Amino acid sequence: MKYRTRYLITYDISDPKRLYKIHKKVNAYAIGGQKSFYECWLNEREFKELKENITALIEEADDKIFIFQLNKDTTPILYGKAKLQSTQPFLII
Repeated sequence: MKYRTRYLITYDISDPKRLYKIHKKVNAYAIGGQKSFYECWLNEREFKELKENITALIEEADDKIFIFQLNKDTTPILYGKAKLQSTQPFLII
């Protein structure tokens, strides 16, 4: 398996049609998420592909997408019903 990196991807898309398209693209790589926040384990090829797909769909004057690379050595702090997602990276297509 190729090396994967964990990312947090969040977006604010102004147009409902673009929002739906962006949601489908990001959700295809997500291992967990809620509304417009998604955790993704991506290898270099998948990361490049996802960036190309979503940047082709956005309207730069109106939409926002944030991609944060998460440090693999950081331990998450969980409260309430929060649970860690699978520690084994995977991709659902």
